[in-house]
Amino acid sequence: MRSISQRPLSACFPALLFGLLLIASASWAIVDYLPDVQRLMKGGQWSQALEKVDAHLASQPKEAQGRFLKGVILTEMGRPAEAIVIFNRLAEDYPELPEPYNNLAVLYAQQKQYDKARTALEMAIRTHPSYSIAHENLGDVYAKLASQAYDKALQLDSSNQATQSKLSMIRELIGTSSRASVKPGAAVPAADDAGKRAAVQPTRAPPVTAAPVPPPTAQTAPTAPAGKPSEPPPAKAVDRGAGISVGKPMAATPAERAPPAPSPRVATAPPAPPESPPPPAEQVGVRAALQAWAKAWSDKNMKVYLAHYADDFRTPRGMSRKAWDAQRRKRIDKPGRIQVDLEEITISFADNKATVSFKQHYTSDKLESTVRKTLVFVKKRGKWLIEQERVD
Repeated sequence: MRSISQRPLSACFPALLFGLLLIASASWAIVDYLPDVQRLMKGGQWSQALEKVDAHLASQPKEAQGRFLKGVILTEMGRPAEAIVIFNRLAEDYPELPEPYNNLAVLYAQQKQYDKARTALEMAIRTHPSYSIAHENLGDVYAKLASQAYDKALQLDSSNQATQSKLSMIRELIGTSSRASVKPGAAVPAADDAGKRAAVQPTRAPPVTAAPVPPPTAQTAPTAPAGKPSEPPPAKAVDRGAGISVGKPMAATPAERAPPAPSPRVATAPPAPPESPPPPAEQVGVRAALQAWAKAWSDKNMKVYLAHYADDFRTPRGMSRKAWDAQRRKRIDKPGRIQVDLEEITISFADNKATVSFKQHYTSDKLESTVRKTLVFVKKRGKWLIEQERVD
């Protein structure tokens, strides 16, 4: 089954820049109603789109894509309270997906509930530490909170020059970011049931002003040239939602502008070790270990599945191995089928380790997704075991 998805869109707030994820970016399975809903949404026909989604949800009330789209449509129709309820329930049912948390944060920020927005974004990052949109939005929330704190400090002591300077820098940061023009950017990944991320395709849309953001990538950003300020990378493509107000950015007055801060120094990444052609016998062993891992996952054979991970496996977010094992058991060992298929497998060897990149197709009763993934295997006691696991 061919899966489809669309990239997220952004909305600009007065004095605060946020990315509102308007389309589910997980690669859910295509369903009959989806093309019509997409067409209606692109045409701004929100009431008709809502009718289509409601008709679908009447027969499949738990279907994630339909529920997500309904939350998006309600947001565009100016019904944020109902959208918040939907995204909250989605986050409860699919805690491994960061997108509902991100949308909750945007809706809370619209209502100036910045503490709630911060909490929602922290949950998104806890689910996916490499989810760049949430990191960017969290930075904007902190900037807004800092601006409010400095404003309050100046109300109490208007002669404090240090506070005035800091407030100017915050306002300049927000104002400069919001004035940047937006160009189509790279697609943004998302997650499947196991907390993975899927590549999505861009949606063409009229540009609006928003903060420039780098395309998500697992690679280290290149070092800025010495002595020159860093140039902003290309930003994401955005749509202007009918239900989202796009205000003018708050910028510092000329008298308030602070001198630009020097560009931070970025450590140069060490050169990657040269890769050698994979020895045929070792390549067969690694490929067999990979396929056995996928089969154990599909069979929900938790003992065999967890045995494929090395004792020193690098767990996400600094979790203990015991906590990570328990989390995996909870997510995998529950009612319903799971099927994990792998393709486009490439294997390289360096430093006595095997790096395996592949495309993973994950299917369950509730979710279907496709992601690019990399596993790093290390040979211990004659067995190839997983030392690292990441989504590209």
